[in-house]
Amino acid sequence: MTEGKWQRSSFSPDGGNNCVEVAATAHGIALRESDSPAEVIATDQGALRALICELRAQGS
Repeated sequence: MTEGKWQRSSFSPDGGNNCVEVAATAHGIALRESDSPAEVIATDQGALRALICELRAQGS
């Protein structure tokens, strides 16, 4: 899978290896944990948006 530039949340500490990173790809979105960068999962924008909305709703 060819990934774009990996991005971390602004809430992640600098230099830390305990965050989720995301990157745009030609086919959607790639996600990985910074402490396991070789393990990448892929999804599309709609599924990621639904996940984030659900997590926000549960956190309220």
